[in-house]
Amino acid sequence: MDLNALRIFERVAATGSFTATARHFHRAVSSVSRQIASLEEALGQQLFYRHTRAVTLTEAGWRYYQEVREILERLDLATEALMAPNREPSGVLRLNAPVAFGQRQIVPILHHFQRRYPAIKAELMLTDQLTDPVREGIDITFRVGELADSTLVARRLASMNYVVAAAPAYIQRCGRPNTPDDLEHHDCLLYQGEMGRQRWYFHHAEQPQAFAYKVDGSLYSNDAESLVRAALMGQGLVMFPTWLIADELASGTLLPLLEAWRCEVVPGRRDIHVLYAQRRLHTRKVSAFLDHLFKMVEPIPHWDRWREQEVVNEGLATPRC
Repeated sequence: MDLNALRIFERVAATGSFTATARHFHRAVSSVSRQIASLEEALGQQLFYRHTRAVTLTEAGWRYYQEVREILERLDLATEALMAPNREPSGVLRLNAPVAFGQRQIVPILHHFQRRYPAIKAELMLTDQLTDPVREGIDITFRVGELADSTLVARRLASMNYVVAAAPAYIQRCGRPNTPDDLEHHDCLLYQGEMGRQRWYFHHAEQPQAFAYKVDGSLYSNDAESLVRAALMGQGLVMFPTWLIADELASGTLLPLLEAWRCEVVPGRRDIHVLYAQRRLHTRKVSAFLDHLFKMVEPIPHWDRWREQEVVNEGLATPRC
């Protein structure tokens, strides 16, 4: 059996695309197509259904993919251990994360990691859609919020700590809300994603549970960065996790509000998790990145240290709109 054919098959199965596979291996699409056809002929089985824009695995192809993927991973591990037992981590590290979290936090973490280990190349796939890390060949996946049942290992990275914030210009114009009830009279800029329009929950030490409060505003968006930018221009209030707005809070371009209340976008608390297959932990690149990652976020994530650099702004309590 041709090992190259198996590697090409694995990539086509993972990506659902001859074109993406050809690009990955720097080969012509026709060459990839011929290799798959030859493999199917040798096996006496159809592995893929061909469609105009994509290819999908047949039932036989899916069973074969499950076995081949594991064999190739074991082969790569054995080769790495034999050829370079003491060498620094190398190879391609594939990561998946939500868009905003990836842009704000994973890119700088990855930058420091690659400076330390220059032989590492990285593929960073940012999407707010849930992906199948196994099928996509992802080494490490970051998930925000609730986790679905999975055979992957899930390690808690950090808590999601939300903050209500606004720009000094907005506070000068409209004043500070003193309680969550006051939000009814403020312009609240709301994230609107797959789960619908964001709701704002608040919990006070004197309350037994969190309550949702009525909020509305002049802008809804499925892009968190756009809402942050609008808030920075003084348009209204936002409620976002510290990993998204820590820099703005530290610089004073956004100021925290309603700090006596814990705020959430769901009734309970949510966490950030790191997901990976147990067998991938044995690869030098994955274990090194996880070590680097947890050193940067423990015991307190750097995005929750914004108060250490917070700019004190005084005299912003002025009349409401």
